[in-house]
Amino acid sequence: MNVEMTVNGKKVKADTPPSLLLSDFLRENLNLTGTHVGCDTSQCGACVVHIDGVSMKSCTLLAIGVDGKSVTTIEGLAKTVDADLHPMQLAFHHNHGLQCGFCTPGMIMSAVDFAKQTPNPTEDDVRHWLEGNICRCTGYQNIVAAVLAGAAAMQTQAGG
Repeated sequence: MNVEMTVNGKKVKADTPPSLLLSDFLRENLNLTGTHVGCDTSQCGACVVHIDGVSMKSCTLLAIGVDGKSVTTIEGLAKTVDADLHPMQLAFHHNHGLQCGFCTPGMIMSAVDFAKQTPNPTEDDVRHWLEGNICRCTGYQNIVAAVLAGAAAMQTQAGG
């Protein structure tokens, strides 16, 4: 089946099998390897992308279901390829919000959506939002600190 979408600001057209997951399409067809696949559960959240600005798990969507939509992956989060990191990416770096890195792209993508919806979150707000994103390495404290710092930076950048 033919599918057309905008991925990280670029129009993409492809002929795909109707059963191809969006996560597999991004990795295998577009070589966007920040979107993880192969987890043992759709609950891990490592494959979160933004579809028309909303965070969604790409391992639960078919590529053909995203036809005509705009998809942003971790690779497209900064405004341009040469741009500095997004404030949430910087916050994860500065707050040591990662260990092995498997969950990090999904955590960051989900956190960006969360911060847009909740400009002044509390620690409890962050923990509740991230319940669907599993990290097997950390105790989440640094991830929560990173999300709080990233949300504050995004708020400052937006002029709020």
